[in-house]
Amino acid sequence: MSLSYFDPLVAEWFERRFGSPTEPQARGWAEIAAGRDALISAPTGSGKTLAAFLICVDRLVRAARKNALANETQVVYVSPLKALSNDVRRNLEIPLAEIREFAERQGVTLAPIRTAVRTGDTPMWERQQMTREAPHILVTTPESLYILLTAEKSRRMLRHTRTVIVDEIHAIADDKRGSHLALTLARLDALVRTGAPAGPQRIGLSATVRPIEEVAQYLSPAACVVDVGHRRDMDLAIEVPNDELSAVATSEMWAEIYDRLARHILKERTTLVFVNTRRLSERVAHALGERLGENVVLPHHGSLSRAMRLEAEARLKKGELKAVVATASLELGIDIGSVDLVIQMGSPRSIAVGLQRIGRSGHWVGARPRGILFPTTRDELIECAALIHAIRSGDLERIEIPQNALDILAQQIVAETAAAPWGEDELYALARSAYPYRNLSRKDFDEVIEMLSEGIASSRGRSGA
Repeated sequence: MSLSYFDPLVAEWFERRFGSPTEPQARGWAEIAAGRDALISAPTGSGKTLAAFLICVDRLVRAARKNALANETQVVYVSPLKALSNDVRRNLEIPLAEIREFAERQGVTLAPIRTAVRTGDTPMWERQQMTREAPHILVTTPESLYILLTAEKSRRMLRHTRTVIVDEIHAIADDKRGSHLALTLARLDALVRTGAPAGPQRIGLSATVRPIEEVAQYLSPAACVVDVGHRRDMDLAIEVPNDELSAVATSEMWAEIYDRLARHILKERTTLVFVNTRRLSERVAHALGERLGENVVLPHHGSLSRAMRLEAEARLKKGELKAVVATASLELGIDIGSVDLVIQMGSPRSIAVGLQRIGRSGHWVGARPRGILFPTTRDELIECAALIHAIRSGDLERIEIPQNALDILAQQIVAETAAAPWGEDELYALARSAYPYRNLSRKDFDEVIEMLSEGIASSRGRSGA
């Protein structure tokens, strides 16, 4: 699909910024423009996010030309990370501002296109503001979308949603968080259908996922697949300490590893160091700070305050930091600027996770990611060697989507019936429309309803419902 489809303002902005579309963009736009649900799977740094968003931005720009933008949310973007949500909003506001500049130069008046982020970090005044002036593009997390679908004012805001974008879908589909999101999306469909014949269009984005057909079914029964593959040419290496590896790393071995890390970091402009625990993130950042100086290395993990996380992300993107030591909090598709090298401490314990993390370096079209793995035990050395072999062979793990998580179902039933009245048959059909609950038996559903309405049975009788 070519840029001629888009509004001239949008096409001009894209050409000036990027030149020509990448393969996932051209193929994805064709499916999205046709109104089909779509799963776009492509390597990190191939422009997937813009593949999902540009059609939506184009529709908003066309409406803004006619001053026909209603006070309602049209696009909902769901990401598994708060950091990714903040980043996507920033990366949306830049093109919208630049498109507005192009319009002003040409004497074209555009009505304001509003964006907003709703996560656990969002201040109360911002939450209240978006219920009065609905953002046309809402960026949120699965948990916050669940809350928005339960409150009366935010339900009104979401009633006219046209598009739902689920980013990094592989990171949530294979656990109960994915079951929770699937039911939330089913509830959103039901809410939107009260004012329209069909639910919102669903677009899924993923860098690494197998089996892709099942993940597409998880997204939507009618989803088509745009699979560009996951293999990229990568510069990979394993480094081991001079001392022999054993079951546990000694203090001397850690000191040598820190020294090696510092030498690598000094050679590069920006380095991202991944660890597997929050405690290790703080520990490694402190040790590197002693070797490299103050305020050039920062930790990044989910337990940090919002202000500290945003500072680390902003300074990393500006190139003010030599290194950031992160957990999975920076693993996914966040635009963190030009990272020259990724170092993995220990084993990432997953091929997909390893690809995601190493792909943080060279996170732009045409770049070659560089990654070094530092095993600290014999077991980690074996895993790291197997990981590199798998990446070079093009292998991926198969994810398994959990089925019929009744605790999640109970939570969602309470939330939905608190927001609107439902008949039991209709509520059962709603639950079964979510892929993880497609085989839910009526007996299990009825027992969940009975438990919620009558309370949990014990030897002393039933407790309060």
